[in-house]
Amino acid sequence: MTEPNLIDEAADEAVTLTSELIRIDTTNTGDPETVVGERKAAEYVAEKLTEVGYEITYVESGGKNRHNVIARLAGADPSRGALLVHGHLDVVPADPSEWSVHPFSGAVRDGYVWGRGAVDMKDMVGMSLALARHYKRHNIVPPRDIIFAFLADEEAGGLYGAQWLVENRPELFEGATEAISEVGGFSITLRDNVRAYLIETAEKGIRWMTLRVRGTAGHGSMLHHDNAVTKLSEAVARLGNHRFPLVLTDSVREFLAGVTEITGWEFPEDDIEGAVAKLGNISRMIGATLRDTANPTMLKAGYKANVIPSMAEATVDCRILPGRVEAFNRELDEILGPDIEKEWLELPPVETTFDGALVDAMSAAVVAEDPGARTLPYMLSGGTDAKAFQKLGIRNFGFAPLKLPEDLDFSALFHGVDERVPVEALKFGTRVLDRFFRNS
Repeated sequence: MTEPNLIDEAADEAVTLTSELIRIDTTNTGDPETVVGERKAAEYVAEKLTEVGYEITYVESGGKNRHNVIARLAGADPSRGALLVHGHLDVVPADPSEWSVHPFSGAVRDGYVWGRGAVDMKDMVGMSLALARHYKRHNIVPPRDIIFAFLADEEAGGLYGAQWLVENRPELFEGATEAISEVGGFSITLRDNVRAYLIETAEKGIRWMTLRVRGTAGHGSMLHHDNAVTKLSEAVARLGNHRFPLVLTDSVREFLAGVTEITGWEFPEDDIEGAVAKLGNISRMIGATLRDTANPTMLKAGYKANVIPSMAEATVDCRILPGRVEAFNRELDEILGPDIEKEWLELPPVETTFDGALVDAMSAAVVAEDPGARTLPYMLSGGTDAKAFQKLGIRNFGFAPLKLPEDLDFSALFHGVDERVPVEALKFGTRVLDRFFRNS
């Protein structure tokens, strides 16, 4: 076992690293013209790793300042499958005028580390980087190889990060059989100070879709029966108001069954959404995994008030449950009709089972730091770089452990204003990950 004072040093360093990483602006707008890029953060990570003796692979994947860093820590048994620990360096945009602190301040105050990326996901990057350094400093050898990957472009689909690396540099992940990353391992308090830690075993598929309608251009003052803006608006309204059918996947059923066991709450299928509302703040995330969604997010048409344009476009963010892609496509065609052009970027759903030695190691690590806690599987309504790594046959989990205050609306912090992570949660997560890495 690692000496307590030594792991406490690593936990303290995780807080410092998270704060310093937040100060590095890595805004990813998804637009090559305005994206900041991950270069400075990647250089920071590379320096922290080489400082303690790692040989790193520094990969420029094209585009403007799109950089990735990969390092491998040799384990005691090289014949075992390696564990991939991946985290993304980019963050979504933030408007400083809306925040209590500057979003790139990395301020440590009131018991929190504040700033864009605090939970998505420079917290996990900070924790894993602190432990990678800790193991090298103290010659700690894990049971198997650990591949640490610090990646670009997750917030825009990973085209310059995980997706690019899987397609162009798969040898960097040679031997990896299992992986952990973001949006899992965080606690929710269900009753009487009983916490459940949600481990992500599944995530919905992503389809960022462009709808396009063509019409006849003309003068805005005249009668017009082929208006692209009108036709697109009607189609977008139909899609945005459509309610896809309720589908209970295995991972959702297992999560709800676990909650019932802990609390006694029932989740009858004839009022499943009403019952899920009992879960409080987390109900938004869980509720979004009960059905497919298609939310219009952007509209684009025209160039002058008195000119009817010949084309109009809309962007729709679609999230599709595992096993539902074909059915989703059929519904989509029925809703939109034949006159709507469609093109999209699609990243597939991810799903695995909540069993095996790795799950046991995660659960044991959590309980060792929070006796009486439970671990439950759940499905993420969003998406992660797991979508890329499953192409290599890697089994993926979300496990970035955080012990959270009962009243913290954690899910609202993702892409939200005043994003922040509790200092004590970072320290807790570092200790849990240390136990997990040394026993997985």
